[in-house]
Amino acid sequence: MTGNHRNTSITRRRALAVAGGTVAAGGLAAAGYQSAFADTTTATTTTTATATATSSASSGTCMQLMSSVTEGPYYLDGALVRKNITEGKSGVPLTLRLTVVDATDGCTPVPGAAVEIWHCDAWGYYSGYTTANPGGSAPAESEDGSTADDKTYLRGYQVANANGVVTFETIVPGWYTPRTCHIHLKVHTGGAKEDGTYEGGKVNFTGQLFFDDEIAESIFALEPYSKHSGSYTKLADDMVYDGGGASSGLLTLKAVHKKDPSKGYKGFLTLGIDPDAESTGAGSGGGGGTPPSGAPAPSSSPSS
Repeated sequence: MTGNHRNTSITRRRALAVAGGTVAAGGLAAAGYQSAFADTTTATTTTTATATATSSASSGTCMQLMSSVTEGPYYLDGALVRKNITEGKSGVPLTLRLTVVDATDGCTPVPGAAVEIWHCDAWGYYSGYTTANPGGSAPAESEDGSTADDKTYLRGYQVANANGVVTFETIVPGWYTPRTCHIHLKVHTGGAKEDGTYEGGKVNFTGQLFFDDEIAESIFALEPYSKHSGSYTKLADDMVYDGGGASSGLLTLKAVHKKDPSKGYKGFLTLGIDPDAESTGAGSGGGGGTPPSGAPAPSSSPSS
């Protein structure tokens, strides 16, 4: 990716009413959601993660516990309970289906577990930290043209059903220096939905989800990702991903249309956790991936 982009400092106030936790998406996201989130797709391409110990509960064996890693510098309390977290942010659509299982009890589902995710937009910016430099050359976050709330976009909770499954509608994240493409997540148990967010309980697992290099690079060649130029960090060079495949958070990805990555992907992973454990968020991998400018204090906490 090459090219120079003027990084202007346009100030923007964006007001957004989050009704029912679901907001219509625009740009590439809007164009692709109808097909990306349909129950059937025209063609699929699968990238299967290889792990040291992976299998589904249905096969009769249980995967090992997921590796806990750092929550990184961009976590905010108070994310909304909602399926669609895009708020109009443009990008390649991603349906994320995660299954939470108890790895200490034969991979039985963990119904009621709350899965929380957060990630950057197509140019590497996080809500709440929209002035943090993503590295390379990218437009200012305020130039994306969306109506997203600067404090809440691309963050959310879903509560697992009886099968331990949660589904999110989002976009494939971009990148920021020096990290590879990733999504942050936490698994909570023992709390409850309250005032539009999730309160109480404890965090059992803190982790990150990762994307195959070839797929990520094909996406980053598309608009709006291509407006962010610079050196993208591959999985082998990432400070957090340890090469363990699915047990380290590598997603299985299926393309909605085999020859057109802009139509979106479906991502799958089983999260093997210990419901009795408690995670501090400090993790064991890497230093969090703070970009060159550092992670400034958030503009304010998200509102429920």
